[in-house]
Amino acid sequence: MKLTPELVARSQSTLSPLKDRELDLRGLKIPAIDNLGVTRDQNDSIDLTDNDIRVLGNLPSLPRLTQLVLSNNVITSIAPKIANAAPGLITLVLTNNRLDALASLQPLARFPRLEYLTLIGNPCTRKPHYREWVITRCKHVRVLDFKRVKEKERALAKSLMETEDGRPSTLAASIASSSKLAMQATDGASGTFEPGFTQKQKGQAGRLMSAEERKALEEAIDRATTLEEVKRLEERLRLGYTIEASKQSSADTEI
Repeated sequence: MKLTPELVARSQSTLSPLKDRELDLRGLKIPAIDNLGVTRDQNDSIDLTDNDIRVLGNLPSLPRLTQLVLSNNVITSIAPKIANAAPGLITLVLTNNRLDALASLQPLARFPRLEYLTLIGNPCTRKPHYREWVITRCKHVRVLDFKRVKEKERALAKSLMETEDGRPSTLAASIASSSKLAMQATDGASGTFEPGFTQKQKGQAGRLMSAEERKALEEAIDRATTLEEVKRLEERLRLGYTIEASKQSSADTEI
């Protein structure tokens, strides 16, 4: 069912106990967000739970909106400039959707007031370093997946995802790179060509790695469980050493 102006107009709009005006658009099998401009920005909360929305986007200017609920949809991507439409958003609920790559969450970093974010039930929540990634990008989030973000966790996330001068760490860059490759694969991309290497170079160290070698090393960084292991693998990635070369170097050191 398309979200027409007539459907929006006849949908129930009520006052919550907190005196917030809520627009109920639940369970209408809506495939896309559309025509919300007819609300004339008169709602503090919009509930789009139990629909078939695939993209979180196409919002009109809704500066009054503070809560957006999109549980139980099929969202796989978020529009890059979604925050421009709802700059006052404080609570965003995306439970049980299909957001997979961590890079697909990047647009959420643009919300200047986002404090409560729920992504439970999305494949991305099972990725290594998921919480650290989100916490360092959505710097104002206080509660992630119903769990309060403590200062100790925020400091640890920052140490993993940012350098001392505030730039993305090698780990953060590798996550972004692998996530984008995964997004391209999902969209049907056949692969990414990286100039500067040949098959004869495969397995050598100290040069530009192939896409397969880089991906393998980035996955090893994702699986790392200690900060020391992450830093060691990051250095290998920076220098262009493959996992095999890294293991051989470790063996030589032990000998």
